[in-house]
Amino acid sequence: MSYGMYLSAEGAKVQSQRLEFIANNLANLETPGFKRDVPTFQARFAEAIQQGSDYPGSRSRNDLGGGVKLIDVDTDFSTGTLRSTKNDTDFAVNGEGFFQVRTPSGETLLTRAGDFNIDAQGRLLTQTGRYEVLDDSGGAIKIDPEQPWQFLPGGMINQGGSQTPLGLQKPESLGDLVKVGNNTFRALGTVTPVPTEQRDIRQGYLEQSGVSSTIAMMEMIETSRAFEANTKLIQHQDGMLSQLLSRVLRS
Repeated sequence: MSYGMYLSAEGAKVQSQRLEFIANNLANLETPGFKRDVPTFQARFAEAIQQGSDYPGSRSRNDLGGGVKLIDVDTDFSTGTLRSTKNDTDFAVNGEGFFQVRTPSGETLLTRAGDFNIDAQGRLLTQTGRYEVLDDSGGAIKIDPEQPWQFLPGGMINQGGSQTPLGLQKPESLGDLVKVGNNTFRALGTVTPVPTEQRDIRQGYLEQSGVSSTIAMMEMIETSRAFEANTKLIQHQDGMLSQLLSRVLRS
């Protein structure tokens, strides 16, 4: 394969990867608390330099560059706008912090999606019905659906004179969080409770998805055109190579 065709193939590959992330972001346009993925790309050295048998700036044929590659996928943690739902079990964090939830396997995860439900056993669960919502001490929150309850400032659930605080945690760094599915994050570092004076949880509201449909569509158009340009270059170079071989065989 010619060197130009190789570079074009690498370009088409990374644009295809970028399209996958954009498509996933658009698919979660209406998902409460969703944080969009932002892939990062970087120029790639030629394979010889990648393997250590040559070095950048050697002025050899290996110093021509090796196209582009995906190096990381960041999460944009910008706070989404809050939308009123008037649903008593919908909650939104206005500021820092993540709700604590527990998986069936017992792992504690974090989420910004506050579209919760109360099951027949009185457990406060995430929208999927699989994860328990936790209080500050890590216990499952239970609300008797047959009895009245109130939500107090600071994220306190009051029922029958007993107050239970919604678990609100924040990591030392947002870079410590990795996506694990179902709109949740796993903390790779230490997490700490959000101080009482900083807790601002709104009942009857949901944080909207962090995806902008306008920006995502513009990115999709740009990426599609870049992918198409690379595939056309592959076809053009393939045609040139075919013509060259035909002439050599006829001579």
